[in-house]
Amino acid sequence: MRWRELKQGKRPKPSSPPKDETPKAAPLVERFKAWVIDMFMIYVPLLYFTTYVILDGKEAFQSNNLAIFADTALFGIILALFWSKKGQSPGLKAYDLYLIDSNTKQKPSFIRSLWRYVVYLFSGVTLVGLLIGFFRKDRKNLQDLLSQTYVRR
Repeated sequence: MRWRELKQGKRPKPSSPPKDETPKAAPLVERFKAWVIDMFMIYVPLLYFTTYVILDGKEAFQSNNLAIFADTALFGIILALFWSKKGQSPGLKAYDLYLIDSNTKQKPSFIRSLWRYVVYLFSGVTLVGLLIGFFRKDRKNLQDLLSQTYVRR
């Protein structure tokens, strides 16, 4: 649109996407960057607090499997709360991305968000689930497919 047309008050008609278009997930690089932000803003402080405030230091934390499991579970619960209440975690918000339920096109429920995190842990262990997105047109990973969610702009 030209400046003269905008100055005269002529606004372009918004183009609506075709109805049959399937939603595409956000780029994998941005999703990875958002995950790194979530790790540094939520998970690292949890680990630090557990290691130096609750336990006696690094050696005590490394030998305590319950503390490692509790921190991982608490991180998942916090992420699921963010995803179900706001549709965004701090990392997703930094890149203006949203987690959407594929069925309702709304924010996912807490249980669906928690399931997504559990599947993500499994995907991270096998690495296959994380690499699926590189070979699919819609860029969905295993956690997106099994939890019926996707990250969009």
